[in-house]
Amino acid sequence: MTTPPHSSYDVLIVGSGIMGASVAHLLRQERPEAQVLMIDGGSTIGATPGLHLHDSDDPATVERYGTRVSSGIQSMYVGADLSGAAPASLDDAAPGMYSLTNLGEESAAMPAAAAAWNVGGMGVHWTAATPWPAGSECFDFGDPDQWARDLASASEVLNVTSAPIGLTSAGAEVLRVFEGLFGDVGPADRRPQLMPMAVHPAPDAYLRRTGPSLIHPPIGQGDDPAFTLLTGTMATAVLHDGQRVTGARVLDIASGESSEVDARIVVVCADAMRTPQLLYASGIRPAALGRYLNEHAFVTGRVLMDLDRFGLTREKLPRPRPGEFATDALWIPQNGQDQPFHGQITDTVFVDDHDNALAYSVGISLYTPVQSTPANRLVFSDTETDLSGMPRIRVEFAYSDDDLVMINRALDQVAEIASHLGPFDPETERALLPPGSSLHQTGTVRMGAVNDGSSVCDPSGRVWGYDNLYLAGNGVIPTAVVCNATLTGVVTAVRAARAIATQLSGAFHGDPADELATTSVSRS
Repeated sequence: MTTPPHSSYDVLIVGSGIMGASVAHLLRQERPEAQVLMIDGGSTIGATPGLHLHDSDDPATVERYGTRVSSGIQSMYVGADLSGAAPASLDDAAPGMYSLTNLGEESAAMPAAAAAWNVGGMGVHWTAATPWPAGSECFDFGDPDQWARDLASASEVLNVTSAPIGLTSAGAEVLRVFEGLFGDVGPADRRPQLMPMAVHPAPDAYLRRTGPSLIHPPIGQGDDPAFTLLTGTMATAVLHDGQRVTGARVLDIASGESSEVDARIVVVCADAMRTPQLLYASGIRPAALGRYLNEHAFVTGRVLMDLDRFGLTREKLPRPRPGEFATDALWIPQNGQDQPFHGQITDTVFVDDHDNALAYSVGISLYTPVQSTPANRLVFSDTETDLSGMPRIRVEFAYSDDDLVMINRALDQVAEIASHLGPFDPETERALLPPGSSLHQTGTVRMGAVNDGSSVCDPSGRVWGYDNLYLAGNGVIPTAVVCNATLTGVVTAVRAARAIATQLSGAFHGDPADELATTSVSRS
């Protein structure tokens, strides 16, 4: 960390991932005059802050990412080491993903959970799959039209593209199977289809992934005098008087030096684990903090397509487009109780060393709904700390009897789907992955319509009881999301940015209640 160029800021954003970048981008559109400071405890992977690994200038980084992502399992493709030794300190930790255990948390109940320790957060690692939520996944609070507008804004921020990968001849056969199984279950826009993704197609057909530096270019370019990014700078407490926040206490990871940064408004865009951890460390502890931890169960399988059955030959099997590992990325949307699972399908051709096709593999992942309950939660210690010196987290998470019924139904569904594609052994070719495997944790700082103890913030992301403290990210999602959570999470960033822009408008026009404190950065 270097000394901030200003003594105080209009907005302090904690976290440089997709959610923080989305808030910064939307604020720049609405309030270009606002001075914004973004902080992140991690360092940059590669040369450009917030650049997705898929688009790195380093061929080895791109290849490593492609190899990992081909598994289709988030906790594997991000490279989080679930068994290796933990770093001695965060100052010694290379930028990347770490299991919660290796960050010093007690996470046996969610053993595959991991967190990013790098600029850009998970936003430089994610697959960029952006299926949209529907039905019980939505949280419109009685205003479906506003929900639709917010979801459209989130899609625009991420540059969601409807069908960037596929459709190949082999993928078309797979899609026809899905149409036969699920095509008449939901509305037309929820039929089996190609997976929408957050990508930026280039003229050479390369699909650049939407990362933080594409959402808010100053993150990567550093060319905006009204925007400052400080890396290696971790927020250890939000400063407040019980009603208004005044900024944050921050730690320089390299030097161990602590300081205070002043801001009119603070918005915490960490993740579903570290956002509630920061609030707890700050003495901000509403009843719902850390509770309602949710993550859909992850049931997966893989089947080799019976080519003869579909009139295909190995010689004519397709190859992925440049920069991709999959020939086709398909989506089976959830459609309520009749089809409760989100299907993420990745088709891959296996080849030998001479690029001769050997087989066509269909990876089937069914995300399975899990009930939201306050018993599934994060518990924060008052006596123990983790690797960052923050209150140690104990994860309490278990599937209910109803969840287990749904999981068994998903296991059966994987076997049924596979049986229509080729020979399949359910004993060896399907599995329920450990909790945490999707990295789609939600609910720990959930929003709600009223302050009744079951939520942490209002529908705009403003923390109950505080005038100028906002939250955005997957942890704010109040519903049991079945699809990939990122697009849904950006809806919370859209809402927070809109509310912050409105509040700043009052401050810029002389509202005394929003006058910025004039005290300078102080060191301790």
